[in-house]
Amino acid sequence: MRKDTVRKFKKIFEAQKSGAMFNGPIVRDEFSVNSDDRYDEIDQASTDMEQAMRMRLCNREVIFVKKIDEALKRIEEGTFGECEECGEDIELRRLEARPTATLCVSCKEEEERRETLTAAGREHKSLGETFSKRYA
Repeated sequence: MRKDTVRKFKKIFEAQKSGAMFNGPIVRDEFSVNSDDRYDEIDQASTDMEQAMRMRLCNREVIFVKKIDEALKRIEEGTFGECEECGEDIELRRLEARPTATLCVSCKEEEERRETLTAAGREHKSLGETFSKRYA
């Protein structure tokens, strides 16, 4: 991959990371529950749903920052843009659409075919083998 293209992605990652870190305190802010928010069951349910959504956003942000850090590490190592499975270059169009991608389209499609279909839907690799087997 060309150096100017790698620099472009590095700038993108750094901007995304600083944006995510800026949003983090906003998402995490006010996790405490105000007693005024619990007048009745409906207020309590609404507050619980809002807290669950904030927790979900916080978790997603942590995962996203981790992916950005991994991509920046690959840039430093000189392996950014290489498929972790087959070693071929990941298409630029794929990286532009999903900059943190670690697999080329062919390997990603194969990975998705290997995911097992369960009653609850697809069992994704992100759950980990031990977790998904233990609770399946």
